[in-house]
Amino acid sequence: MNHQVTEQKAVAFEDRRQNRGENRPEGVGERRQFSNSYNSENPEVNELAQAIDQYKLRHRRRFITFEELHSVVTSLGYHK
Repeated sequence: MNHQVTEQKAVAFEDRRQNRGENRPEGVGERRQFSNSYNSENPEVNELAQAIDQYKLRHRRRFITFEELHSVVTSLGYHK
């Protein structure tokens, strides 16, 4: 039997969550679901987009579930 041993370099793990944007290239902002929705002609759409973005920032989420969306919508006062 021929056993080969290969040498592996240890790769340092970079936890990008800790340096939130510090090492980000200039002009690159947060990537979020509704980041360009604030330019709607409907102010209610802008309010919803801002509320969703604030929820995602507060909870460190890139995308939200339907339950989370329902929570945001009801927090704005909407109901069925």
